Amino acid sequence: MHAGFPQSTTSLIHVLRIGASANELLRPLLSRKGGKFVADSMAMLIKLGFGFVMRDSLLDQQQAAKARAFVEDNLVIIDPQAPDGRRYYQGKFLIRTRKAGDDMNVYFCFCPHPGHLFVPTPWGEAINSLAVVETSVLSEEEADKLEHQPDKVDLVIRFKDVESILGLIGGANVDIVGMLLDNVVQLQGNVGHLFKLGAIGSNIQQAIEPTLH
Repeated sequence: MHAGFPQSTTSLIHVLRIGASANELLRPLLSRKGGKFVADSMAMLIKLGFGFVMRDSLLDQQQAAKARAFVEDNLVIIDPQAPDGRRYYQGKFLIRTRKAGDDMNVYFCFCPHPGHLFVPTPWGEAINSLAVVETSVLSEEEADKLEHQPDKVDLVIRFKDVESILGLIGGANVDIVGMLLDNVVQLQGNVGHLFKLGAIGSNIQQAIEPTLH
């Protein structure tokens, strides 16, 4: 199972890069030193990256159908115990660093408010891409407290330091798999959520590949 960690985490890094490409205004923030600047940038990159495929869902009926199909395929879970026999994936993640004093803590959750996922349009309900993932930046004290609450955090992803995060996101030729295998990333919690996170990230990459050529 550990062999899948690099692949799954690599998908997360690619999603962050997609978020960066979606908003060039974030690049200056990524060049700033300091954990708080990086945390603010990463929170936005996560939101933009995971919402990229659904970003045009409010423009027309075709884009709305594409966004809804992506949500159905990636975020809907069949659950006989749930109302209507289905529910939305609500994985909760905390990203931190191991270096004391970095102050780099980002919390994010998928579909935290399912009732806000859809908005009315002339062609019916469409996905609100900004409601797919909710992000927040935490202080060290808030993150310390949160990471020990399994009902609020499914998985803690802990990078070596802020510099390693910047290298992974911004480095065009970084050996991501090598860095991961060199213990740049540590995990705490239910690692099954990492594979779900990686699967969503991989599907985002596949969905946007035709637009990159």
